[in-house]
Amino acid sequence: MSGHDDGRRDGPDQEHLRPEGVSDETVEALGSLSKALETTERARGHLYSFHQLTGTADLELDRAVDLLHKAGHGDWAETVRTQVLGRNVIPGHWTFQIVEAYDRTYYQPFRELEQAAVEELADGRDHLFEAEMKEARRTAGHPHHTARPDTDPQVTGGKGGDDG
Repeated sequence: MSGHDDGRRDGPDQEHLRPEGVSDETVEALGSLSKALETTERARGHLYSFHQLTGTADLELDRAVDLLHKAGHGDWAETVRTQVLGRNVIPGHWTFQIVEAYDRTYYQPFRELEQAAVEELADGRDHLFEAEMKEARRTAGHPHHTARPDTDPQVTGGKGGDDG
């Protein structure tokens, strides 16, 4: 995949062109690093889901305790209140503390490292691997295969074929 601008008005924007001297291997390595960070972003999202779902369940326990009292099961209400309501999910931690530790210990350092690598090795240009893949897979002249969001699909031709 080549990153140079061949003068086509429907090519990638400057931010997605490979800088001079950046090798295929570097583009692939940065793409892999980016993919790993994106996977970490997804894991972090699941961690927030865990945090919110656990919190929602804990708040619902208030209702369960109240209903157990109203149904005449005070002993069970107190057992739920003292044994589960507000309980640590792991020793010494509520879920917000797990999220904070993950962010501080793993997510932020990873994110900063990925950004530094892109800055140093590709002049700060993100997603070069994907941009080059898009260029290789586009159908020239097709109105739904334009390179950039600011490209008018009508200008490039209707049915494909012409590069325009």
